Amino acid sequence: MTQVDTDQTDAPARGAEPGADQAQGKGAAPRGAWARLRGAVPPRIAAMLVGALLLQLGFVLSYVGAFHHPQPHRIPIAVAAPERMAPGVVEKLNGIPGHPLKATATDEATARERLRTGETSGALIVKPGSHTDTLLVAGAGGASTATALETVIEKAEKTQARTASVVDAVPAQAGDARGLSSFYLVVGWTVGGYLLAALLGVSLGARPATPRGAGRRLLAAVPYAVLSGLGGAAIVGPLLGALSGHFLALSAIGALVVFGAAAMTIAFQALFGVLGIGVTVLLFVVLGNPSAGGAYGPELLPPFWRALSPALPNGAATHAVRHVMYFAGHGITANLAVLTAYALGGALVSVLGVTLIRRRRAAGPVAG
Repeated sequence: MTQVDTDQTDAPARGAEPGADQAQGKGAAPRGAWARLRGAVPPRIAAMLVGALLLQLGFVLSYVGAFHHPQPHRIPIAVAAPERMAPGVVEKLNGIPGHPLKATATDEATARERLRTGETSGALIVKPGSHTDTLLVAGAGGASTATALETVIEKAEKTQARTASVVDAVPAQAGDARGLSSFYLVVGWTVGGYLLAALLGVSLGARPATPRGAGRRLLAAVPYAVLSGLGGAAIVGPLLGALSGHFLALSAIGALVVFGAAAMTIAFQALFGVLGIGVTVLLFVVLGNPSAGGAYGPELLPPFWRALSPALPNGAATHAVRHVMYFAGHGITANLAVLTAYALGGALVSVLGVTLIRRRRAAGPVAG
């Protein structure tokens, strides 16, 4: 018996326009270009194309909006000056138009300690017997913030006929140009997390069919996240020498970031099906990357992106990696809480979302 290839029958080709054969018949009215386009693109596909266009435009808006005009806003700086001078210096710095600085008075030892632990971005050591003060910055916390702080202080000093000698007291490692390695490491981890979930969706179906299916996807993300954390830390550390040291701590943060990104993507897929990938891109790429404090520190971003920075995984993870590498891990508790919340929240929503959707479908439409 000869096997018949069903794709080679006389049925219209899959890509053929619906009703094309009738349109060719006698007396059929010619169809306009718009009608042909509507026939060629089903409504569901058209909606996805519109969504892709909106994401693309959102990408442009978010990145250009965040980076096109960076302005310092309340950059924390500690001022060490004699007791009689300190209030006046702090008042002048805080009174600069636009409020680029948030100055507080302290003694020199405390100012240096705050800079060492990342509590402040700079320390101004005022020397009353000289016309030259010392500005300590932390380049490891982000070159953009350090540069902005230096510019603001230099202008403020000139109005007082003084100058400031700038010293990078917490420099980035030799292989960590402008302190950007932390940001790009987090970008790689985040992309890996939602790429895993997207590939599982392509292989197993965009939306998990059962709570157990969602659980299996989450379980598959665990070893992947652990290996991603270890691999990322190995690349930036032993392989490239960009972020050397703290290997296990860095790997643990990476595993949490990757699992969180995967869990959130699975959750969005459970709630929105294939459109969940678009929601993931919106969260992690369109909003998360420009607000993370990579190219420009959060203190230089417009209010919207500045507010997003600590609340999204990208910004929380970038801050955590930098502070583990350069500031002995000070101030990362809130960052770890954010990353954990996304990981656990994504896992919970994935399972509960599928459960509720199945129950609603099983119940069927309510009779009127």
